[in-house]
Amino acid sequence: MPTTVAESPAGSDSSVQDARAWMFVFAAWSIAGASTLGALFFGEVMKLPPCSLCWYQRIFMFPLALVLPFALFPFDRNVVRSVLPLAGVGGLLAAFHVLLVAGIIPERVAPCRQGVPCSETVVEWFGFVTIPLLSLVAFATIGILLTAAWRRSSR
Repeated sequence: MPTTVAESPAGSDSSVQDARAWMFVFAAWSIAGASTLGALFFGEVMKLPPCSLCWYQRIFMFPLALVLPFALFPFDRNVVRSVLPLAGVGGLLAAFHVLLVAGIIPERVAPCRQGVPCSETVVEWFGFVTIPLLSLVAFATIGILLTAAWRRSSR
């Protein structure tokens, strides 16, 4: 005889919440992996030298691609909470970089003193999509997904 909602086991509600949280973490991991592969493609295949701010953003993105699988198999809420600061700080760096490229922050404030200037636009698609903007969108999306996963998961 099939079970109805009223007869369902007590723990099934938390397993549904964990399944949704798992999907959010998986999506965040997919974005982190694609961002990591994209950064490596720009640097190693297209031979675009990264500026200092790009290096710092990579420092916060690459560990997300490596650590998030540990939150998936099996699902672990604590790993999600542990990597949230990586997405937050990386997002702040990316936002600073976007404002620098847009000219809102003066170039004299830029941390790029040697090598490629941080305010230089190397790639621009559709007239406004730059590498720093892609990074900001990736970090923001990962942060939102991880926050949603942390809040929806069972305690």
